[in-house]
This record gives sequence, C-alpha cells and structure tokens, in this order.
Amino acid sequence: MAYPGPYGAAQGGFPAVQQDPLYGYFSAVAGQDGQISPDELQRCLTQSGISGSYQPFSLDTCKLMINMLDRDMSGTMGFNEFKELSQALNGWKNTFASFDRDHSGTVEGQEMHQAIVTMGYNLSPQAMNCIMRRYSNHGRIPFDDFVSCCVRLRALTDQFRRRDTAHSGSASFQYDDFIQVTMSV
Repeated sequence: MAYPGPYGAAQGGFPAVQQDPLYGYFSAVAGQDGQISPDELQRCLTQSGISGSYQPFSLDTCKLMINMLDRDMSGTMGFNEFKELSQALNGWKNTFASFDRDHSGTVEGQEMHQAIVTMGYNLSPQAMNCIMRRYSNHGRIPFDDFVSCCVRLRALTDQFRRRDTAHSGSASFQYDDFIQVTMSV
C-alpha cells in the first residue's frame, strides 16, 4: 500500500503499524535495529511513567517481560511483542491499583491472593505460600515484584498449556525441557 510522503509523493510502508500510537514511541526506543533490549525496555518503562508512583522496574523484571513474549528467542522485543506487553502491563497495573486499597505501593498476602484469582488463576494455598515467600518483603509485595510474579505466572501457564494437550491439568516434561521452561522465566 502506498501513502503520501512528507513531500506529497507516494511512499511504501506499513501504514497500519506506523499509525499505531505506540509505534512512534517504540521506534524511538528501539533505534535502528528495530528491537528493544532489556536495558532499553527498562529505560523506556521508566521514562514512560508506567510504574507511576511505584519504584521503576528492575532489569531482571524487564528481562522476564521480554522472555515472556520472545517467540523468536532473540532476547529482544519487536513492535508486536512490545504492543502485547503494553496491554499486559496496563492490565496488571490496574489490577494492582485495585487491590492496593491503602495506596501504600504494595499489596499484602490476601490482596495478592485476590488479585491472582481475579486474573483467572486457581492456585492452591501451598502455591500461594510459595509466591508469598518468593515475592513478599515482610508480607508486602511492591509493584515491580507483582509484575514479575504476573509475568512468571503467565509464561509458566502458557508453557504448561502447550504441553497439556488433553487439557487435563497434567503435562509431561522431559528434564531438559523442564529446565529450559523454568530457567527462561
């Protein structure tokens, strides 16, 4: 498809992508390689203010976010992956804000449990205890760790679903496959 260039001449391209409001922001962050690395994502998310009054995202959380959506295993994020992440982050931020009722910038164990249920996960009390031990600091989970938990839950659930072909709640993993899945998120 052709569209008018800055001087009236028709130019080729992908207008649907380029007209997307996020595309300009993405291309400025991604630079010439058209991909966003973990450190670029960290800078981008900090500058965008997505974390609001919460602490900026750690580099580890940014790596997890990229790994969650990195279908081509490049270690970077293209535009479609960035757009998907943006939607997920906005959802997680809204969920977090709705359970951070005291506006402390953290959620407590019961609030975390309610947030996870709201997102559609049905976890045992033992699994919730594991989450709390991993992500809480004295029973409170800050936004960055909340997002890190959400990323891991989503990525691990996606990987599990791919292997649970009968939709029985049971999957079979070879050891090496299990290590790859758990170490990538």
